[in-house]
Amino acid sequence: MKSLAVSAATVIGMALSSCAEVHTITVSNDSDIERSAEIVEIDAGILDSIMRHKPFRILDADNRELPYQRTFDGKVIFPASVGARKSVKYTVSAGMPAETDTLATGNIYPRRKDDLTWENDRCAYRAYGPALQQSGERAFGYDVWTKSVAVPVVAKRYEDAFSGAKNLHEDYGDGMDVYTVGPTLGAGTGALMDSCDALIYPYCFKSFEILDNGPLRFTVKLAYDSGAGDNVSETRLISLDAGAFLNRTSVCFNGLHRAHKYAPGIVLHRQNPDGYSLHHKESVMAYADLTDNEHAGNGIIFIGIVAPQADTLCVRDLPSAEGDATGHLLAKSIYEPGDTYTYYWGAGWSKGAMPDWQTWKEYLLTFRRKLEKPLKTEIK
Repeated sequence: MKSLAVSAATVIGMALSSCAEVHTITVSNDSDIERSAEIVEIDAGILDSIMRHKPFRILDADNRELPYQRTFDGKVIFPASVGARKSVKYTVSAGMPAETDTLATGNIYPRRKDDLTWENDRCAYRAYGPALQQSGERAFGYDVWTKSVAVPVVAKRYEDAFSGAKNLHEDYGDGMDVYTVGPTLGAGTGALMDSCDALIYPYCFKSFEILDNGPLRFTVKLAYDSGAGDNVSETRLISLDAGAFLNRTSVCFNGLHRAHKYAPGIVLHRQNPDGYSLHHKESVMAYADLTDNEHAGNGIIFIGIVAPQADTLCVRDLPSAEGDATGHLLAKSIYEPGDTYTYYWGAGWSKGAMPDWQTWKEYLLTFRRKLEKPLKTEIK
């Protein structure tokens, strides 16, 4: 009787398992770096197929549900934590996923001259649109809005600014707009270069399409007139993940008929013209921006670029004074017609989640090493 009871329990257990449609995602880390809450990708078509197109949940080893997002390019993304040289298993089971907090999001703000502003739990960024260009204001590069909280703040900041309740340039406890861009590359914009190595500044974007809008990833496609000729256009695909200090940006030019030099860059300001670090072997550039009033309690904005395709890192003085800008850090390379150039740029704040200069440089160099050995995923 005892043997029969065990056999029956086993059969029942197998039947319940089959009904639950439980599958395993294994995430492997081949690097010697511990990975914490790093966004990984799974093919959404495969997951839908094995789950018979039913709703599903993703659980960790302690049976805690993880947030996930479907992306425009057919992926399911979720945060994975894996020790160095280890693997971790996650469970996928049928069921309605729980609602999750939005950590990465963005929007267009026509009332503020077509600002496109996006954020995650680390920082916020802005790209300037057609209305600003039509106004005659010269602002070419990416802007940074500092943050000291993990929740979205951008929409409320605009609302308060439009109503006159608060000033975008003051910190009311969650950060502020205190970075200076002007007619420069700002915090990571790229530009073609002419035959004399002068930057061909792109102006403001002419159109946009938001492709992903949270909760874990924001992605936007921006179209530009490159400035390199009437028939030359530029497309940028920018994505920002929850937990990341850097945006991933892929750039493609249409209408170029020969190779050009291309360089993403970071503007240097007179408050700290020598506060940069170039890591040539790793193609990493870092800068500590003291903002336009370093004694007003604004903290330090740490800017960085990781450009794996770059050939040369250099410092370039501006040919003429542009406000408080003195020059650029540039990651130069050769762009061939039809290529896609991918690099990473972003910022952290000393009053937020990035405490100091040394931590910032270590973050950028570690990020570069992670690119060499991305986390691997397998579904069973």
